[in-house]
Amino acid sequence: MAWFLWIILAIVALIVIAFIYYYNKFVVLDNRIDNSLSQIDVQLKKRADLVPNLLNSVKGYMKHEKGIIKEVTDARKALLGAKDIPEKAKAGAELQAALKSLFALAENYPNLKANENFIHLQQELSAIEERIAYSRQYYNDSILSFNNSVESFPGVMFANIYGKKEKPFLAIKEEERAVPKVEF
Repeated sequence: MAWFLWIILAIVALIVIAFIYYYNKFVVLDNRIDNSLSQIDVQLKKRADLVPNLLNSVKGYMKHEKGIIKEVTDARKALLGAKDIPEKAKAGAELQAALKSLFALAENYPNLKANENFIHLQQELSAIEERIAYSRQYYNDSILSFNNSVESFPGVMFANIYGKKEKPFLAIKEEERAVPKVEF
């Protein structure tokens, strides 16, 4: 009879350990997702903070190009005011497009292209863009780990118990997927 009691205790212990394991696993994965999302925010903020310096170095050369400068400024304001992931993604894409327009316009100003501050700011923006891309990849990798845990057995049972649901990936808009045309 004692061995039967030990078997029951072992089964109960295994069940308790499984509940603790999956609870902790979901907490760790949720925290990893939150951390990766905050890393994206940090990089987007760095990019937004760099924009005024970039505009100041450009303004002297492009006094009559006020439209593009206003577009960059408005896109930056939208990014800083964005509250959730879709808003931040949209505002970040708008800022990126505005900056591309600014750099394309800078091609018409050889002195600006040669300006040390402008070159440094371009390099800094390029580095930030790489970090944003890495942060987005890390976020999606974290979402993948979480979703795999929530959808696979036995995690799906514990996910239902703890109320965990599959989370969406950061998606790229169709227009951003288009292959750019290069003409000579």
